[in-house]
Amino acid sequence: MRIFEVVGIGILVALACLIAIFIRREIISRAGGTIDMNMRLSTLVPGRGWAPGLGRFGGSELRWYRLFSLSIRPRRVLPRGSLSIVERRPPQGPERYAMPEGWTIVRCTGTVNGPLGRSGASRAGDESIELALAESAYAGLVSWLESAPVRRF
Repeated sequence: MRIFEVVGIGILVALACLIAIFIRREIISRAGGTIDMNMRLSTLVPGRGWAPGLGRFGGSELRWYRLFSLSIRPRRVLPRGSLSIVERRPPQGPERYAMPEGWTIVRCTGTVNGPLGRSGASRAGDESIELALAESAYAGLVSWLESAPVRRF
């Protein structure tokens, strides 16, 4: 009888985590300006290291939230003023299996703010960033980068 209780509790915890992830996604998406976007977190193995997530345009920042996380805070913050697109290409090799059809990979340079690994230490500095997104989201990203913020005098 004890094993059934442990299995039951494990199933309930897993369901509670799934529900929390879906509620978190709704909270992030509710404000609008959200796109599905993968970000390459590791380049140790060619074609791998992609993590699914949500990108949210907020004023002068693009905030990236990891999809399978319970944190409400963005994992990475990309300021518009320092971000520039260097290259655009289709997925190649193993990347084709990790991305939905019709997505494009964009390599950008700029300042990235966010946690560094598991230590939780923050980082800020210029680096190369790879994003994977749908063609329509790419058009939105380019438009957002080219638009100038409103200046108040």
